[in-house]
Amino acid sequence: MSFLKQFGGKITKSLKEKYSTSSHWDGAKFFNLEETTMNISFQDMPGLLRKQLCGRADRAPKGPLTVEKIDPENFTSHSDVPKAIWYGHSALCLRINDKTILIDPMLGPNASPIAPFATKRFSENTLSIIDELPAIDILMYSHDHYDHIDYDSFKRLSAKINKYFVALGVGRHLVKWGVDPDKITEFDWWQNAEIGDLKITFTPSRHFSGRGVSDRAKSMWGGWVFTTPKHNIYFSGDGGYGSHFKEIGKQLGPFDFGFIECGQYNELWHAIHMYPEEAAQAAIDAGVKVAMPVHWGAFSLAMHHWKEPIDRFIAEAKIKNLDVVTPSLGLIFDLESKGKENYWWREVE
Repeated sequence: MSFLKQFGGKITKSLKEKYSTSSHWDGAKFFNLEETTMNISFQDMPGLLRKQLCGRADRAPKGPLTVEKIDPENFTSHSDVPKAIWYGHSALCLRINDKTILIDPMLGPNASPIAPFATKRFSENTLSIIDELPAIDILMYSHDHYDHIDYDSFKRLSAKINKYFVALGVGRHLVKWGVDPDKITEFDWWQNAEIGDLKITFTPSRHFSGRGVSDRAKSMWGGWVFTTPKHNIYFSGDGGYGSHFKEIGKQLGPFDFGFIECGQYNELWHAIHMYPEEAAQAAIDAGVKVAMPVHWGAFSLAMHHWKEPIDRFIAEAKIKNLDVVTPSLGLIFDLESKGKENYWWREVE
């Protein structure tokens, strides 16, 4: 039964009618702002599977990565400067204007729960992190892929969550899993909500969605912008490089800080996951002053070395004079951090 629940909610006629109000729905599915395809053919599959199953030595650290234990009182104490904790991949806990916000909290041990082989996490016992977290004012899901919405994490978190802010279409999964629909707000691109003087806007990305064989692109994908009178923060969400970064910067930027997707790329799916050099350029396009690469440090979902995304991003950022912050897993840091070098991964084999 738990296996079946992983798929989430099915799309219905009434949901299709709801989605049809979006200008990004073509009657059958959601679509990107520019043509986006993956270069994977049937002939590629045997070789791709062979590479995924073999040659894993450099795609994961030799031992488990340490995650620092949270001090909830320190994290939730009042601060005029936003704080954050990164738990690897795209899992982030933010503290903005005395609100605790959790983004894409995939904290489970396996990013491929329905696949024939496991995608094991680099760190151990990460589900127990949830027990240490403070109450969550807003849980946010950028899209419904398994490496962003983990059913086991969802179940363990549910008692802590006040509200859910999710991409349009993702709400049906949460309802299927028992969430009161009144607690869920769905967002189309460029839609926003205000909580006091915190404004949250859902932004475009170049990606796709789906948890099963029949629901591809049946929910939206994107990033988030957090705007207060003093700070402007950007979370890119997953996706390939495109003109949307400049448009986001034009409409909502510039940004004091940006969490930028960087990792799990391959030439076969380049359109939906940026190379690190493109990620650095995307930050610049959007008007990000200080960037932090995410979507690495937790799982091996592609064939590159586990350290390659961060090393390539930093090298390109230096060429482009982009300030970068690289906190270790579980570390509380503030979003006015700048110039504090922390190359923690270079000490790990």
